[in-house]
Amino acid sequence: MSSGEEDATNRHYEYNWIDGAEKLEKYRPGGYHPIMIGDVLHGRYRIVDKLGFGGYSTVWLAQDTSLKRYVAVKIGIANSIPRETNTLRALSAPLPPSSLRHPGCDSMPLPLDEFELKGPNGTHVCYITAPARCNLREVSYSRLFPLDVTRALSAGLTLAVAYMHSRGYVHGDIHLRNVLVKLPSGFDHLSIEQLYKEYGEPETVPITRCDGEPLPPNVPAKAVIPLYLGKDAKEFLLSDAKLLLSDFGEAFAPDSEFRPGKDCHTPLPVRPPEARFEPDTPLSYSADIWSLATAIWEILGMKAIFFSEFVTPDELVADHNDLLGSMPHRWWERWEEKSQFFDDNRRPREGREVSPPIDKAFEEKVQKWRRKTGMGEYEKEETAAILDLMRRMLAFEPDERLTAEEVLQSEWMTKWALPDLERSLQME
Repeated sequence: MSSGEEDATNRHYEYNWIDGAEKLEKYRPGGYHPIMIGDVLHGRYRIVDKLGFGGYSTVWLAQDTSLKRYVAVKIGIANSIPRETNTLRALSAPLPPSSLRHPGCDSMPLPLDEFELKGPNGTHVCYITAPARCNLREVSYSRLFPLDVTRALSAGLTLAVAYMHSRGYVHGDIHLRNVLVKLPSGFDHLSIEQLYKEYGEPETVPITRCDGEPLPPNVPAKAVIPLYLGKDAKEFLLSDAKLLLSDFGEAFAPDSEFRPGKDCHTPLPVRPPEARFEPDTPLSYSADIWSLATAIWEILGMKAIFFSEFVTPDELVADHNDLLGSMPHRWWERWEEKSQFFDDNRRPREGREVSPPIDKAFEEKVQKWRRKTGMGEYEKEETAAILDLMRRMLAFEPDERLTAEEVLQSEWMTKWALPDLERSLQME
């Protein structure tokens, strides 16, 4: 049973809800480990604040008291299989001396340490990486990056994916919440007191039971609301456009691991269509390319290319056909709900929302929004190169999509995106 199914069938609440906190009912055997500000883990990592949480882990900002630097501590739910740490170890393993260093490896969260934590809810795998400033979704929601920053971020993300693919791994979960912005180099110079003065003291809220009874020992006394270290997208400088790809829990090696389309857990709006229409066919690197294209589009204009709010699977399929043209005939024949959206001639039915073709969508969702906010628009030649790249990354047939290396060799990457990334990397 997935966590979502489990939540749906066990929708009872033991604790009073706290806005911005993780699901408190997950502090139970097999779930989260209770952490408090000031705790020292593994004899050296002093918890300073919380950075975030997910369904399978909490992430904390800590000071490494041995090396006097800040780190991120990711604490998995109890007794979980350490898939993510295994993937990170493989990605950070040294290459033969004769191999050229891939620039995308700089966008991998290098594991600095790993240990187990035994607590009241079980044994938790923990690993240490460099902390990040924020993810691209939270920093840019309803805001736009400067043009040069969009190019550098897009190129950096593509390099990260290309590096993963060169090492034989598919990420499997590419979206803006899993793309992190690196912290500035001077962050480690802050003392804990200076950190709190600049970013605020940890925000904590007492946890209480709905029935008024005392808390059990496997639940923390207070919930910690995640710290925000970011800044608005419009304030980003080119020197800020350095990123880390994160969350490798869905990563797999397609040459040695069979991952059928029906086991794809990429969020629905950015999920490749073969996951639905070829459910028993193995996913491969091309699945990442589809999701990468949707992420790049969103970086450029901060509006999703496909429907993303409260969308049903069938509405999304219709949107794919509106924007990209007709999907393969064999998929069309398998689509049982197509008559709700299209007539027998594949024309959209009247009365439903119809997305424009991709070139008009770029004008409406990206260019118009950028002009309205005064953040600059892409010139005609660059727009043509972007659209050409998007079409080739969003080919319905997985085998027809560009590889990550071919994306890097595209006109838009070579003329616009990679040069701005190179300028970003030369800045401090």
